[in-house]
Amino acid sequence: MVLRWTGRSAAFATAIAAALVVLAVGPFVFAPGVTDRLTALFVYVILGAMWNALAGYGGLVSVGQQAFFGLGAFAAIRLSHAGVPVYPSLAVAALLVGLLALPLGEVMLRLRGGEFAIGMWVVAELAHLLVNLDPLINGETGTSLIALNAVTAPARRADTYWSALGGMVVLLGAMFLMLRGRVGASVQAIRDDEQAAASVGVRVLATKRVVFVLAALGCALAGALWLASAITFQPRAYFSVQWTAYMIFMTLVGGLGTFEGPVLGAVLFFVVETVFGAYGVWYLVGLGAAALLFALFVPAGLWGNAERRYALRMLPVGYHVALPASRQPGGG
Repeated sequence: MVLRWTGRSAAFATAIAAALVVLAVGPFVFAPGVTDRLTALFVYVILGAMWNALAGYGGLVSVGQQAFFGLGAFAAIRLSHAGVPVYPSLAVAALLVGLLALPLGEVMLRLRGGEFAIGMWVVAELAHLLVNLDPLINGETGTSLIALNAVTAPARRADTYWSALGGMVVLLGAMFLMLRGRVGASVQAIRDDEQAAASVGVRVLATKRVVFVLAALGCALAGALWLASAITFQPRAYFSVQWTAYMIFMTLVGGLGTFEGPVLGAVLFFVVETVFGAYGVWYLVGLGAAALLFALFVPAGLWGNAERRYALRMLPVGYHVALPASRQPGGG
């Protein structure tokens, strides 16, 4: 039989729905510090999932996704300064950056391999320089999302938490549906062999564009949400390549090209940051070394390795063949 959902995956999806219900009431039951940390975790999940969509499924390895992260925060400040209510401005900022990614993609998606990766880094540096020229930002001194000063600390904490949780659910849901449809099959075919995919009628550039824009929009929303939790905006911090390094770490450790892997990687990154973040530069060196070791010795990542060994399919985006018991190994 050709299957997609199994009893195990249906039970897992039900457990996730129950966990989301619990998380939805988080600001009412969690301590303020826990609420803030969970908000950061939701942002990390978004970043890991978006880089995985681009590189793990689309085969587009980028070291410049911090461009969209920083532009999302910048756009939120600009919209708020123009009078847009502060929390709607976060979503609008992400949408505007997603629209900006359309013409940018027309140029960048014609590059391949290392050219695309380095080209995206150049785009991030150019975006950093252009944002610095805005008088509202005051160069590297930066500015703040001033409109949040009118919101009480408990309300700001809760609203930012719910915005991050909602953004994470919407983006992961959109990615899940995309991967289960024609676009998902096309983008994975392009990743495996672009010329072969084009020969069977896959619209290569259009398919890449969908993934590129989704990843840009998601990273922009993550940047805007991070701004809402941190309030201050300094271009050097938001356009730092460390954000893409975090995305790569989460994806490689969790499992490149798996839906659940980057979520697991984000949780592990969150734990490591919480425990070892105070060690400064050595903490970053440790992250880089861990990512390198995983790439060399566990290339499938933790979830990818477990998926292959134990046939785990918790949130299946593809199909698999289930053989009758008599035809399986040891079935007689």
